[in-house]
Amino acid sequence: MPFKVGHKRSRIQESNNVNTSKKLRFRDHIRNFKKKFKEEDLLEETEVEEEEEDEDAAAGMQLVKLLISCAEAVACRDREQATNLLSLLRANAMVLGSSFQRVASCFVQGLTDRLTLVQPLGAITCITPSPALLEKEDALSLVYELCPYIQFGHFIANTSILEAFEGETLVHILDLGMTMSLPHGHQWRNLLNSLVSKATPPPLRIRITGIGHSSSRLEKIGEELVIYAKTLGINLEFFSINVNLENLNIEQLKINDNEVLVVNSILQLHCVVKESRGALNSVLQMIHELAPRVFVLVEQDSSHNGPFFLGRFMEALHYYSAIFDSIDAVLPKYDTKRAKMEQFYFAEEIKNIVSCEGPSRVERHERVDQWRRRMSRAGFQVAPLKMVTEVKQWLTKKTACDGYTVAEEKGSLVLGWKSKSIVAASCWKC
Repeated sequence: MPFKVGHKRSRIQESNNVNTSKKLRFRDHIRNFKKKFKEEDLLEETEVEEEEEDEDAAAGMQLVKLLISCAEAVACRDREQATNLLSLLRANAMVLGSSFQRVASCFVQGLTDRLTLVQPLGAITCITPSPALLEKEDALSLVYELCPYIQFGHFIANTSILEAFEGETLVHILDLGMTMSLPHGHQWRNLLNSLVSKATPPPLRIRITGIGHSSSRLEKIGEELVIYAKTLGINLEFFSINVNLENLNIEQLKINDNEVLVVNSILQLHCVVKESRGALNSVLQMIHELAPRVFVLVEQDSSHNGPFFLGRFMEALHYYSAIFDSIDAVLPKYDTKRAKMEQFYFAEEIKNIVSCEGPSRVERHERVDQWRRRMSRAGFQVAPLKMVTEVKQWLTKKTACDGYTVAEEKGSLVLGWKSKSIVAASCWKC
């Protein structure tokens, strides 16, 4: 639960000054989250003997306590205490350990970076270096291949887009983020395959406009898609726009009135959320002005954008612990693929949430109900996704592992691991 200023204060807090009360609120907040973690069995190991399970849970709970204490010390700028706790954590949070040890190692990196950023002016700093672009791309491809989270969004988006294209001759897809710049345009290859497998003929022309940061990368993906479409007998045109979403304007999109427009956003719009909310509101207003037939929105379903650091820290710890646990179910302990995904993809998200503030913090994930309110304020109406059965069947084919769940929530579909929501998909109309 996010930390709120309005929580009831104890008599001790009421007698202290403002600065002291803030610290006590931190500690009250921490006690609440310790209780939450125990209740939800965050550290339960599912494939070990009962004795080993108890030992792992005890070791994991000790790690939780150390992480919480360290986060509190960092939040209070107690460098001496934080440094001592980080030393203990580094000795116990191992990159090749249990799922919780591995996720803890990522949070240790984030706490180390955050502590470095609050050092006095003139102090020597050492920020954890970011992985090379090639390592990030490899990690993203592995996440797409081995985890169902991105493909879940693609499946729902493509199903909704196919319905919107039914019987149409000229169609236009506006892809915000160009499906995360995944190589080969996986999402749109799958859509093209679905179009040719239908009994009705495909549209006479499909136009895709990809929005992204690397024009050369987008052009390469586009060229491959055009060639692939030709082998299927489909007329595909591709255009790319190298611009940040908040700087995108309608004139750049070259929308034709005789086209059916759909907008696709897979794990992208949370990066436009800022403290002022103005940037995201402008993007949503622009999309609403385009009047797309369908606007598919897929986002991480967690509250990593609260105003207080400790609240974000605890939410992220719970969220990524579930993801690392799900990876444990499909890959062996020392698999290099797992290490790549965790250290070069998920760890980068964790470090951004934990260590960054202001414009540098781009991983501003929010819950599906927050997106629902924001979309409604922008003038969109939810188009309920009634495909739970189809998604469950798709999920069974994609992964043989138990633990994944699919649930409907007020018209949205949420993919989770056990009791924890991970990704939410929703569909909107003007």
